[in-house]
Amino acid sequence: MDDRNLNGRKFVMVSSTASEVDPDGPTEFVYTEEDGIVWGSYVGDTVVHGHFVGTREDDRLEITYIHQLKKGGRAGGRSTSRIETRPDGRLHLIEEFQFEGDDTTHVSVCAEVS
Repeated sequence: MDDRNLNGRKFVMVSSTASEVDPDGPTEFVYTEEDGIVWGSYVGDTVVHGHFVGTREDDRLEITYIHQLKKGGRAGGRSTSRIETRPDGRLHLIEEFQFEGDDTTHVSVCAEVS
């Protein structure tokens, strides 16, 4: 069995260079994966609701995302994540992402939660 399979896993954002993360209400991500295709949704912090779809090959994720912002409007873009296994067996996602229309590369870290 692939211990990096993301199916049914939940993550919370712990840091981001794009915005300050609210430790009491971080963005939460729920993943589904089947045959290397990943998709899911996310909500919290600055996001009303968001969705993503992409692929996973080994420890690399490529996704496209879009979300509704609490302040109004929407944001979308693409990201590449590296999956890391922590000593306790939980996964971390180290993500580099860009918003549509912006050449700035941001970095975020998401930690798996039970």
